[in-house]
Amino acid sequence: MLCENPRRRTGLTTLFYGFIAEARRQFPEVNWVLFAGPEQPWTLVDAGVTVVRKFPANDRRAARLWADHFRVAAEAKRYRAAALLTVGFTPVRPAGLPVVMQVFALPDAEPGGGWGGRYRRWAVARGLRTARLVIANSDWTAAHLRPRGRLLVSPEGLRHDVFRPEGTAGGAGLPAKYLLWAANFYPYKRAELALAAYARLAPELRKEFPLVLVGGDWNGGRAKAEAGAAELGVAADTRFLGWIDDAALPALYRGARAHVLPTARETFGRSVTEAMACGCPCVLQELPVLREVAGEAALFVDFADTIAAGEALRRICTDDALAAELRAAGLKRAAEFSYARLARERVTAILEMLKDPR
Repeated sequence: MLCENPRRRTGLTTLFYGFIAEARRQFPEVNWVLFAGPEQPWTLVDAGVTVVRKFPANDRRAARLWADHFRVAAEAKRYRAAALLTVGFTPVRPAGLPVVMQVFALPDAEPGGGWGGRYRRWAVARGLRTARLVIANSDWTAAHLRPRGRLLVSPEGLRHDVFRPEGTAGGAGLPAKYLLWAANFYPYKRAELALAAYARLAPELRKEFPLVLVGGDWNGGRAKAEAGAAELGVAADTRFLGWIDDAALPALYRGARAHVLPTARETFGRSVTEAMACGCPCVLQELPVLREVAGEAALFVDFADTIAAGEALRRICTDDALAAELRAAGLKRAAEFSYARLARERVTAILEMLKDPR
């Protein structure tokens, strides 16, 4: 978990917790050594999980990268680890341990430069050459990888005890009806296209269905989105809630007429499975990977075509039969994703790798 900034949570936080908790249930003979930063929250108490907090997390990025590549593997070996499980890299000094690299992002698809982007491209490319096992979170992601070792496709997990259709819907101060955009304000999430499509709705429909945007800021992305809403004349019909607690997210999905996702790229689309599991229809960017995840259980459109995207939002707001159909299909589709499946697939593959002398 050193790759996580304790002050800026991402989906990896949930992934580590769900993965290890379920792996301990299914494979009690397998113990875990978890490297977490000194301030990184970790609430799972289990005799088979040792938490090591002697290395910095991603809030001290340079020091964390040094630890990742030169210190963690040796420490893991002192704990008698049989393998290293990483996200997006193999250590420069792996201390003789085989490495399993999970890939959740394709750095070549990220625009811009900077040392961070150059590092990620180098790290993933090196990992594809040196990891014994590479785990991709979708067939689409796997198709863009050429590892020398084994390749496993294992979809991301979902906590069905948290993301479920039953329970409180909406949130304090929110209207009875609304559309939901849920993501950090990264440029590729394209909040501006969600707003542009929303602006195509008739004023009375916008009053009935305000657009609620939740997620953490990133390089001024929220301020840009707020300015865009004002320029489009829809500021009065939008709600920017900022970062919300994880516990409040399922209720937001349940109360929404639809989850709107105009993202330019994904390697999976975690919010899609979360929304579907809560009974929330999805209006998604036409991307192969989102088709892979949602199947026929979502409404797809190219948000770059503002007119078509606005029409898709109008349909989901006014067609009750369509909304009910997508809701039912989404619940069925979401049942295919779970941490039970993720842990079974990934731990089994790791154990098989360790048995193979090659």
